[in-house]
Amino acid sequence: MAHEASRGDDELLARVAAGSQAALSELMARHGRGLRTFAARYLGHAADAEDVVQEVFVTVWKQAARFDPKRGRASTWLYRITANRCIDQRRRRALRHFMGLDDVPGELAAPDVGAEATMAARQELAIVRDGLSRLPERQRMALLLRAVAGLDIAAIAEVMGTSAGSAEQLLVRGRRALRDHLAVAAAGRERDSS
Repeated sequence: MAHEASRGDDELLARVAAGSQAALSELMARHGRGLRTFAARYLGHAADAEDVVQEVFVTVWKQAARFDPKRGRASTWLYRITANRCIDQRRRRALRHFMGLDDVPGELAAPDVGAEATMAARQELAIVRDGLSRLPERQRMALLLRAVAGLDIAAIAEVMGTSAGSAEQLLVRGRRALRDHLAVAAAGRERDSS
């Protein structure tokens, strides 16, 4: 029976690759609930899980032709896509939290789905990069050592040849400056859109 379901999923994906919206709907009906449950438990938040699963089915619609039944089952492919989107979502959330962006107003703090989310993420990344480039060199270095290299305060202090207290202050000031930069950018975008 599981073999028949797998073969049925393979056929559905082939039909999706050919442009069948009905096949996509059937695939969503078969697997949507399981994927949402997985994502919700992984992420710990039902709304984020719903967003992730929507992204998954957009990806399936666009990339169904890439599925190769010789390399694995369709359900495994769907869960792999979902796991990757969950990891991406967690990274975005961790970066926002680390940078202190959880409370930034407006569209910078609100994750969307699909092309709008991609565009917003690119804009946000460009604003963060701009903000980083405007920081004093030592603040920028401390933030990047923490965010990119994952170093703790003691290791950052060692790399930078300073005390742990100084390294911590560099992080605090750098985060504050980035938050301020992002708030100004968000206000400017709101003003431009009105």
